[in-house]
Amino acid sequence: MRDIKRYLIVVFCFMMIGVGCALTLKAGVGVSAWDALSQTGYDIFKIKAGTISMILNGFCVLVQIIILRKDFRLVQLLQIPCSIVFGYITNFVLYDILGNIEITNYFMNIVLFTFGIIWNALFVSVIMCIDAVTTALEGACQALTRVLPFEFSKIRQAVDVISMAFILILVFTMDIPSSIREGTVIAMIIFGPLLGIFMKHFEKLIIKLDLHNQSNI
Repeated sequence: MRDIKRYLIVVFCFMMIGVGCALTLKAGVGVSAWDALSQTGYDIFKIKAGTISMILNGFCVLVQIIILRKDFRLVQLLQIPCSIVFGYITNFVLYDILGNIEITNYFMNIVLFTFGIIWNALFVSVIMCIDAVTTALEGACQALTRVLPFEFSKIRQAVDVISMAFILILVFTMDIPSSIREGTVIAMIIFGPLLGIFMKHFEKLIIKLDLHNQSNI
C-alpha cells in the first residue's frame, strides 16, 4: 500500500507538470531548452508538442536501457507511462482547454510563463524527494555519467546547450519561429534555485508522511 501511494503521487505530479508545461508553451515567450525541442517539432511537423515530448522521453528511456543493460531497474520503465500521461495532459491543456484563448498582453504572458515554471519546480521537487521514478531526461543523464567522464550536472547542462544549438540551426535553416526567447533565460535563472528551495521544504514532509525512498537511509 505504501508503494502504491508513492507511485500514485508521482503520476499525479507528472500530470501537474504537464499542466505547467502547457502554461509555459501557451505564454509564447520561449520555453526551457529541452521543452523547446517539443515546440520546434510542432512547428516543423505539426505534431502536437506533448506527442513530441512522449517520443523524446521514450528515446531517453532507450538510452538508459542501452547504457545500463542489466543495471537498468525495471521500475524505471514506469518512466514510459508517466511520460505518456505528461504528454497527454500537455496536449489536452494546451490545445483543448487553452487553444481558443488568446493573451495579447506581453506582461501577462511573462506572468503566465513564470507561474508555469514555479508550478513545475514545485511538482518536480516532490518527485525528486519521493525518489520512486525519475523523469526520463534526468534518468538518461544519470546513465550517461557511467560512460562519460563528466558529472551529472555537467551532462544535464550540456543537453540544454546541445538542444539550444540544434534548435537555432533549424530556425536559421527553416522558416520556423524560434522557441528560444526571454522565457528560456527566465527558466535558466529561476528553475534551479526554486527546485532547491522546494526540495528543502518538502523533504521533511515526505519523510514525515513515510513516502521517501527508504533504501537511501
